[in-house]
Amino acid sequence: MTFANIVGHDRQKDLLRRALKSRRLPHAYLFEGPEGVGKRLMALALTRAVFCREKRGCGDCAACRKVDHHNHPDLHFIEADGSQIKIEQVRALQKELSYRPLEADKKVCIVDDADKLNPAAGNALLKTLEEPRDNTLIVLLSSRPDMLLSTIRSRCQRLPFSRIERKRLLEVLCEQLDLDETEAHILASLAEGSFKKALGKDRELFVRTRRELLRTLTGLTSGSVLPLLEFAEKLAQDKDVLPDIIEIFQSFYRDLLLYRHGRSQDELVNIDLLNKIHRVSNAESTSSILGKLTALDAVGRQLTRNVNRQLAVEVLLLRLVA
Repeated sequence: MTFANIVGHDRQKDLLRRALKSRRLPHAYLFEGPEGVGKRLMALALTRAVFCREKRGCGDCAACRKVDHHNHPDLHFIEADGSQIKIEQVRALQKELSYRPLEADKKVCIVDDADKLNPAAGNALLKTLEEPRDNTLIVLLSSRPDMLLSTIRSRCQRLPFSRIERKRLLEVLCEQLDLDETEAHILASLAEGSFKKALGKDRELFVRTRRELLRTLTGLTSGSVLPLLEFAEKLAQDKDVLPDIIEIFQSFYRDLLLYRHGRSQDELVNIDLLNKIHRVSNAESTSSILGKLTALDAVGRQLTRNVNRQLAVEVLLLRLVA
């Protein structure tokens, strides 16, 4: 993976290239921004350039190929063990960093989802950041940098990443997945600038399952208590997918609001459901749609905390069918 292969993030590429050229890389970076927008790819491209025989990430030398296959002896990864990064993992890293590099000029460590460092692991890593070695580069990746210790953030050079522009994401999806324009539009809109969402497990959910979910939702009425409870139970079963389903519902009610105010079809997400949008919008008022969007936003926040998912979804559905 080279800088040129990464879509977008031109400013970040330029800053990293200049640091490499001037040989003024900091001892630690914090790549922060939304999940799935290319932070890990950028960290690997940087590593490739650091290790490369040509010092540019040529892709042909042995060092570049080893980085591509994640088997370079001077490249180390830390990822969550379960839900946390534990102190034992950081201590193992510290032991590795105490040795000289085997093949490259530096050792590079990439800490993925660094916000998952537990308190003990965070404090242990802080010690390493406070006493940096000249032959070490640590790259922390985080979509929730505020969850990191402030002292860790202050000892890294922070490089913010933003979502990929929807138009550019749409172009890439059409090129790489050979999707028709409608599917690509829906996927790009719901992926919110995240390649991970667009190309990963959410693709089937966003493109096909979405239609069935919205069909069931719009078929519910205030009197259909049993179907509502069954639907709530089904939605609550998978806690990892539920936030994405909430986003799908939000996109639909947002479409209703835009449609009622005469906005262009290009601004809608669910452009394959125009008949449904027309029908449902005629049965809603602007205030009722806004109320439902508020309810969806509230349950989205609740799901980030330790709540009873099924109860939260049941209450949400009762508000959506009211």
